[in-house]
Amino acid sequence: MIVAIALLGSGRPGAGSPVQVGRPAPDFAGTTLDGEGLSLADVRGRPVIVNFWGPSCVPCRDEFPLFAAKLAEHAGDDLEIVGILMFDPPGPARDFIADLGATWPTVDDPDGTIRDAYRVVARPQTYFIDRDGILRGIQVGQLSEADFERFYASISDAGTTSVR
Repeated sequence: MIVAIALLGSGRPGAGSPVQVGRPAPDFAGTTLDGEGLSLADVRGRPVIVNFWGPSCVPCRDEFPLFAAKLAEHAGDDLEIVGILMFDPPGPARDFIADLGATWPTVDDPDGTIRDAYRVVARPQTYFIDRDGILRGIQVGQLSEADFERFYASISDAGTTSVR
C-alpha cells in the first residue's frame, strides 16, 4: 500500500494537486445513478467513505456486502458511503445495486474527472474522510473487515489520526 500512496502523490500531468492523507479531500460534484445531484460538500459534517468501484470489478462486488453491513452497524455515527462508478456503464451498476439492496448513492464518473482528482490507481479504491473533510486513509484494493474498522476508527470521532 505504501507504493500505491506514493503513486497517488506523484504528479500526473494536468491532474492537479496530489491527494494526501491529512489534507482536505478533493471536493466533487456529480449526478447519482438515481439522477440526483451530489457533492462531497453535501455530506460534510459526517464521516464519509468514498469508494471507487464498478460491477465488472470482482473485488468491488465482493466488498459490497461489507459496506452494507458496516453502514447498518455504524448508522448511529451518521456514516455516509458514496460510491463513484468508474469504467462501467450505469445500467449494469444500477442492476447490481438493486440486486444487492445497496442504499448508498453512487455518482457516475463517465469522463474520469472525479477519478483523476482522487488519483485512483485501481478498483476498488476507498477513501476515508473525517467530519471536517480531511482525508484520513486510503485503501487500494478490497477491504477486509479489519481494514474497514482500522480506517473507520480514524474518521469516526472527528478524525484526529491518519491511517496509511
